[in-house]
Amino acid sequence: TTAEEITRELKERLVGKKIGGKQNIDDVLKEEIKGTLASMMDIKGIDLLKEIKEKKEKPFKILFLGPNGAGKTTTMSKITHLLKEKGMGVIWSASDTFRAASIEQLEKHAENLGVRVVKHNYGSDPAAVAFDAIKAAQSKNIDVVMIDSAGRQETDKNLMQELQKIVRVAQPDLKIYIGEAFTGQALLHQAQEYDKMAGIDAFVLTKIDCDAKGGTIISLLYRIKKPVLFVGTGQEYKDLKKFEPEFILDRIIA
Repeated sequence: TTAEEITRELKERLVGKKIGGKQNIDDVLKEEIKGTLASMMDIKGIDLLKEIKEKKEKPFKILFLGPNGAGKTTTMSKITHLLKEKGMGVIWSASDTFRAASIEQLEKHAENLGVRVVKHNYGSDPAAVAFDAIKAAQSKNIDVVMIDSAGRQETDKNLMQELQKIVRVAQPDLKIYIGEAFTGQALLHQAQEYDKMAGIDAFVLTKIDCDAKGGTIISLLYRIKKPVLFVGTGQEYKDLKKFEPEFILDRIIA
């Protein structure tokens, strides 16, 4: 669908267009292609720092969701690193009570970053953990609660219903879908199903450094109409880049 729309708009831009004798046709074509792609990615962004600062009642609640292995915990750590650099307090909810060693993984990152983790035992209700983390943040006047969640496939009805319960209980201000940049059309399908079941407010695409072009972002923005906040560019906490359309356009239109 996205490719068809690109083709349609390019026809409108190019058919019958006059090019001056001094103009390089390759340069003209590249600019028109760039303009087409830019218009398809023209989705209103979210200024995360501004949203957090402008919320009247603390804490600002962020839920991280997405499939297994996409990098939710790592992304949560990177965004925490960013917010702490801006002087904000953060607390984590260990609401992945399903995957073995998930809480220990979270605690290791928390130790590195100087963040408190609210946790229950494995097998506990993830929504109850989120509830306790929010109450803890309110009592300490902490700016942000970040809620980790178990990775799950969109076809698993029980786990998706569990996710819906977390949303009902925690009432997050922002639901961020974490997906791998290089998974192509599978990412688009998964995200559409998550959006239907739990609602998505924004995306973070991980492992962009493993993707030659990153063109999946175009389909994602065009079809789902939700902004991409950041892209993950490596393994370090600092390896998080604010998404700008030019980042992808420059990779595609070389």
